[in-house]
Amino acid sequence: MKISGHIIDIPNRCIYKGEIEVENGIIKSIAEKEVVEDQYLLPGFIDAHVHIESSMMVPSEFARMAVVHGTVATISDPHEIGNVLGVDGVNYMIDNGKKVPFKFYFGAPSCVPATPFETAGAEIDVDGVEELLKKDEVKYLAEMMNWPGVLHGDPVVKAKIALAEKYGKVIDGHAPGLKGEQARQYIEAGISTDHECFTAEEALDKLKHGMKIIIREGSAAKNFEALIGLMEEHWENMMLCSDDKHPDNLEEGHINLLVKRALGKGIDLFKILQAACLNPIDHYKLEVGKLQTGDPADFIVIDNPENFRVKQTYINGERVAEGGKTHIKPAQNSIVNQFETDFKIAEEFALDADGKNIRIIEALDGQLITNELLDTPKVEGGYAVSDTERDILKIAVVNRYKNAVPAVAFIKNFGLREGAIASSVGHDSHNIICVGVDDHSMARAVNMIVEAKGGVSAVNSDALEILPLPVAGIMSERDGYEIAKKYKTIDKIAKKMGSKLDSPYMTLSFMALLVIPSLKLSDKGLFEGNRFEFVNVFG
Repeated sequence: MKISGHIIDIPNRCIYKGEIEVENGIIKSIAEKEVVEDQYLLPGFIDAHVHIESSMMVPSEFARMAVVHGTVATISDPHEIGNVLGVDGVNYMIDNGKKVPFKFYFGAPSCVPATPFETAGAEIDVDGVEELLKKDEVKYLAEMMNWPGVLHGDPVVKAKIALAEKYGKVIDGHAPGLKGEQARQYIEAGISTDHECFTAEEALDKLKHGMKIIIREGSAAKNFEALIGLMEEHWENMMLCSDDKHPDNLEEGHINLLVKRALGKGIDLFKILQAACLNPIDHYKLEVGKLQTGDPADFIVIDNPENFRVKQTYINGERVAEGGKTHIKPAQNSIVNQFETDFKIAEEFALDADGKNIRIIEALDGQLITNELLDTPKVEGGYAVSDTERDILKIAVVNRYKNAVPAVAFIKNFGLREGAIASSVGHDSHNIICVGVDDHSMARAVNMIVEAKGGVSAVNSDALEILPLPVAGIMSERDGYEIAKKYKTIDKIAKKMGSKLDSPYMTLSFMALLVIPSLKLSDKGLFEGNRFEFVNVFG
C-alpha cells in the first residue's frame, strides 16, 4: 500500500510532501516527493488515561467509535471492572480488546477496592497485581489513589510499587490537590504521572519534581482550560486524556477535539502533537508507530491542520475508519456480572429527621470534587425529605453485592423537579447510586436497575427509561452507536426533569468516589474525604 500527502514529522518538527509505503503492517519507506494529494499524514492519537468502562461499552465497541476520531491506542485503567470482578474482570477487558484491530494497553489496578469504607465486589491483592503485571498487555501499575499509603509506607502499597519496579513498568498517580513536600515524597516513591490536577499551580509543583502531567477533559472532569497554558513550556512532559467518557461524548469526538482546542489557543502544532501522539509511546513503552520508517503503520489522514478533520485512520496498515465511518466490524461480546441485591421498597429510602441541620453534598458541574454545605432540612411527618424549591434532594447508595439497607443523604445542584435518576455506574465500587425527589420514584429507579442487573435509569410521571448494562453492571455488549443513542434519550429525560448539569449521569457516577474530596456517599454512609472518615447526615 502507498499513500501520499503532506507528512507531519513530529520528531523532526517539519512538514514535507512525500509518500509512505506500507508492507505487512510496517512502514517500509517514507520518500520525499512531489504529490498532488492535498491532505496531511500524522501519527494516530493516544488517550493517555481512560476507563473504557465509563463509555458503557466493552473495549471492542469503544474501539469502533474511537478510530473514527483518529485514536489508535489507549492507556486503559480497568479498575472499574476490577472492583466488580477482580482479576477476572481485567482479563475480560484484555480478551475483548483483542477481538478488534485496535491497540489497547491496560494497567494493573493498584487500589481495588479503592477504600475500606465501601463495599466492592472483589479485591485485587498483591498476588493479583503481580499476575497482571507479568502480562505483555499490561504496561503499568494503574493509578495509585492511596497517596496516604504511599506517604506513610503502607506495606501493601510498597509491595505493589516494588512489583511494578521489578517488572520494569511505570506507575500512574492519582493525587488531587497534593503539593509541596507531600507531592515530592509521593513522586519520589516512583509515581510518574498525574491526571488529577485542578490548577496550573498544582501541576507546576508536580512537574518541578519530575512528574508527567496528563491534561484531562472528560464528560465530568474538565481541566483543559486550567492546564493547557502549560503546554508551551512543558510539552515534553505532558499528555492528553479523557479519563471518563460517556458514549454520547465519544460519538462527538475524542483526543482530536483537545488537539483542535489547543491549536485554537495558538499553541505550537508540534508541541501539541508530541503530547497527543508520541509522549505516551515513550512513557509506557508502547508498540505504536510514530510515522517513521520501520514503525507499525499507525497513522491518520486529516484534511489540514486548520480544520483537523480526520479523513482516515490506519492501524498496522489496516484502514479502520474513513469519512466519519468505522470499518471495524462488531464482535461477539460475552456477558460477565456480579449482581446480587433484591428489589427495594420506598420505605427503605426514608430518613428520620434527627437534627436541626443536615450535611449536604454540593455537586460541581465539570468537577469530581464536591463541597460540604450545612442547611436546615425540609421535614414532613417526622422525616427529612427532598426540597425541590431549594434544590436539596435525596441521594442514596444501594449495595449491589448483597442485601443491605440503602445509605441515604442529601445533595445539591442536580436540579430535579420530579422523579429520580439512578445508575449502577458508581465509581469505584459500582453500587447503585440514585438521586430523587421522592422515595417511591427512587425505589422504582433503583429496581429497574436491579431487574436489568445493571444500567442507568430515569423515572418520572411520563417515562420509565433504562439503558441496560449487563456486562459487570457497567457496560453493554451492544453496538456502541445504539448505546450512545439510548444514552442521549435518558440524558434528555434527566434534563427535562430539571437537571442543569452538563452530564447528570456522569456527575452522579462520581458522587460515591470517596478518594476525591470533600463530601461523598458510599453504601456504608456519608464520608468526609479530607479527614477520610464517616460523618453524620445530621450535623
